Amino acid sequence: MALLVVVLWSSGLSAFDMNSDAPISVNADHARLDDMAGRATYTGNVVIVQAETSLRADRVELYRDAEGLSRILAFGDPAVYEQAETSESPETDARADEIEFDAASHLLTFRENAVIRQAGDIFRGDLVRYQTENRVVTAERGSSDDSAQVEMIIQPRRQQNSGSNPATEDGNGPADRN
Repeated sequence: MALLVVVLWSSGLSAFDMNSDAPISVNADHARLDDMAGRATYTGNVVIVQAETSLRADRVELYRDAEGLSRILAFGDPAVYEQAETSESPETDARADEIEFDAASHLLTFRENAVIRQAGDIFRGDLVRYQTENRVVTAERGSSDDSAQVEMIIQPRRQQNSGSNPATEDGNGPADRN
């Protein structure tokens, strides 16, 4: 099984913030709440939104414990996780057949056909885990022999001032004049 761990993700991917005052909005064609089990199941065109984060899927299961919302499981063909660009992080587009968020461990897991795009970087594998607090990405290929290897394409760091300065290109910048 191929395994690759990267601590280079360009910016944080925050997932859903259970400590935020921003509400989590859920829309779907059908909803079923099992209050005793602490589980809500949404099916058909499910859209979950909190601030700049959204999740779209065919089916989503939300789990609650004494602390509140503890786990989100999303299934789709694919399920889509998106986070809009903010001043702290670039836009993120992540897709997989199954997406899981575990609030206690701050872990986002993308299973089966996972592709995550952020700031030109691409992370692809059968299993991609993102530890949101430590900003560590782990990617693995599937267990079958014909499973493709993991793939990560990481863009080089871009310089802050990529433009050239004509006053210094010819060696006649301010320090060279006299």
